[in-house]
Amino acid sequence: MAAPLRALRIARVLFRHRLDALLEGTPFASLRWVLRPLGRGRSDTPRGERLRAALEELGPIFVKFGQILSTRRDLLPPDIADALALLRDRVAPFDGREARRIIEEQLGQPIGALYAEFDETPLASASIAQVHAARLREADGSAGRAVVVKVVRPGIERQIAADLELLKALAEVVARTHPRADKIRPHEVVAEIETTLRGELDLQREGANASVLRRFWQGSEDLYVPEVFWSHSHERVLTLERVSGIPADDIAALEAAGISRKTLAAKGVRVFYQQVFRDNFFHADAHAGNIWVDDDPARRENPRFIALDFGIMGQLSATDQYYLAENFMAIFQRDYRRIAELHVEAGWMPAHLRLDDLEAATRAVCEPYFTRPLAEISLGEVLVKLFRTAQQYELTLQPQLILLQKTLLNIEGVARHLDPKLDIWAVAEPVLAEILKKRYSPGWLIEEFRKRLPELITRAPDFPRLVHGFLAQQVEARHRIHVESVDIAALARISAANQRASVYAILGAGLMITAAVLFALEAGGPRWAGAPLATWLTGASALACFIAAWPRR
Repeated sequence: MAAPLRALRIARVLFRHRLDALLEGTPFASLRWVLRPLGRGRSDTPRGERLRAALEELGPIFVKFGQILSTRRDLLPPDIADALALLRDRVAPFDGREARRIIEEQLGQPIGALYAEFDETPLASASIAQVHAARLREADGSAGRAVVVKVVRPGIERQIAADLELLKALAEVVARTHPRADKIRPHEVVAEIETTLRGELDLQREGANASVLRRFWQGSEDLYVPEVFWSHSHERVLTLERVSGIPADDIAALEAAGISRKTLAAKGVRVFYQQVFRDNFFHADAHAGNIWVDDDPARRENPRFIALDFGIMGQLSATDQYYLAENFMAIFQRDYRRIAELHVEAGWMPAHLRLDDLEAATRAVCEPYFTRPLAEISLGEVLVKLFRTAQQYELTLQPQLILLQKTLLNIEGVARHLDPKLDIWAVAEPVLAEILKKRYSPGWLIEEFRKRLPELITRAPDFPRLVHGFLAQQVEARHRIHVESVDIAALARISAANQRASVYAILGAGLMITAAVLFALEAGGPRWAGAPLATWLTGASALACFIAAWPRR
């Protein structure tokens, strides 16, 4: 009975804020005229603001839903996505004595044994958890380091589960009735919300995120990540080093502290590109509330950021990371043909598309931006427009790419707020070029090969048998391709060429493995540049095979 009552309350709130227009184009459009008298909000208020007000009235879980939805700019109109991005997750705190009980239950010790000081009045409170100030207790009983203790709200799991069931039922209705259900993908959106919320309920996962990010930036002059105290953490309790700083959007406080905003803005852009393309581990909830600036007076000329709240982190597959980096470089160079080719090569676009059409669409998106001064161009906006245009050509993006797109917009927003004249392109391009130069250099390839050397050596004994079997199939004509086409003769020639290329490629791989084994075993005989001459000769033979296998056009 609770679910129908909850659904009725949601409907009343939506109509009270004059959001009945959301029914337009669905089988429920006629309900607008029946339920419109419930609406008391001003219809001239932008719909994004009305939706944001409705979600805030519905409660903290719906605020969280709205925040997660704001990351899906591929599904939402820009005005609604912008409005949802402004949702702030602030709710009334729960009793500090209840927080003590949860901590003691999770960590298995009395508060007094864990912390020399514990403030029951929370520093901050959000929909999923709240944060308390404390001090660790040292082994000798004295007060130790200042920390913050994050505690999951009691009963929040049940509330989330109930609201998720309601959302799933709504998604089913939308999937069955909405004319654009295939584009909206309601089940996928709700599944993404559920995954994010389940992840935020597990503070051990957030602690692991913070620990990994801290390891990547240990000793950095650009970004500081608080330390995690694992002895005082569990699934529903997370203890972190307490830090102090100035919110990145508090311009007055930054000016008063004498911090160089221009330096800070450029550093923020560089940190983002390094997180994405160097570490492949980026903070994906990087709004100003989660980014502070170190207020240490000694850092006025060389300020650094402090990262907070590690519930949502992003990673890309190696393929997406490479193609995204190449896309950025092509955008910097205004190489629209290359952008079109990369979208197809990455598998983001169907291979049957005409590259000329995609290039023209890309040019139409990007060229208007380049009429502006570079300091006014937003790479995030260009990326959003490109993805929206590509959707017309059957593009379906992975959630992590959308998360990256949203994070890029946030970072650019923070940077431009700090320095309105910042030329983001001039800052980003050399950073990205340097990362790509190192990432795909011969030295990197050799290092990656060395990492996989044990696996290759383990599999090497099977390689002759596999090569013999493949070559036997070629000689005995048992490796056949059956096709029907008016171009059968041409296809047969292509097939024969591909078979020859496969043979050369396999021989080249075998020789490369042999060279690696000779190098690893430090074969005897003459040496050159620290490696046996036999290794160099075998490697050169492998290279010749690879060149022979390279497709001719």
